[in-house]
Amino acid sequence: MHGIGNDFVMVNGFQESIPEHELADVSKAVCDRKFGVGSDGLILALPGKDSPFRMRMFNPDGSESEMCGNGVRCFIKFLHDERLTQEREVPVETGAGELQLVLRDDGQVQVDMGLARLKRGEIGMTGPASETFVDAPVNILDQEFRGTAVGMGNPHLVIFSPNVADINLRVLGPALENLSLFPARVNVHFVQVVHPGHIVQRTWERGAGITLACGTGACACAVASYLNGHTGRAVDVKLPGGTLQIYYREDERVYMTGPAETIFSGEFSL
Repeated sequence: MHGIGNDFVMVNGFQESIPEHELADVSKAVCDRKFGVGSDGLILALPGKDSPFRMRMFNPDGSESEMCGNGVRCFIKFLHDERLTQEREVPVETGAGELQLVLRDDGQVQVDMGLARLKRGEIGMTGPASETFVDAPVNILDQEFRGTAVGMGNPHLVIFSPNVADINLRVLGPALENLSLFPARVNVHFVQVVHPGHIVQRTWERGAGITLACGTGACACAVASYLNGHTGRAVDVKLPGGTLQIYYREDERVYMTGPAETIFSGEFSL
């Protein structure tokens, strides 16, 4: 499945299981674009503890992510594809907490992504836990940038640029991902402000590299754009794979709306 080009291999965990100690290696094998299926992540649909469903997402390097915005949109469509539910509104447990998903009649999925987290301690940064990191200096590879950190259940670093096409993501991405500021690494986004209702985003995703889209990242970029006075609370975020609509409410909850599509189904031999 894919959400604006961010693609995933989905597994129905109600019908089959992968041993816990094998999950990292299975994710590496399945996500490999030369020797596997090829994807930006492996997503498991599982029974929840307090809700009917739980989502787990593993990166191509075998690490587990707390959450994935494009993946969670695919998740609710997958539940319908697999006839695991007929409900249009579904609560789903993730590593970032419970999220509310709505599959609309037009096929778009709206997700209540929860609160944007702005304090270092909430994001997973070093330094004073109660401080924010907004338009702060970031030094890497003999260059200085101004960065804003936002937590959307996973950590994000947003850097504004007059032209994101000029950014060498293959060089800057891995260096910024492994900044000592973020002990668990960080998702990195370069953002170009087109006008107060529209931004352009390029992403280096933690554990995956350059991706066509990042849903939690789009939320973080919209929040960072508002905090830095570049946009209003409602903004269209253009990513290489497509566009998401993000709304950062006054109560600091973030809503994301975008598509989810099934590409194909099959079997993968382990």
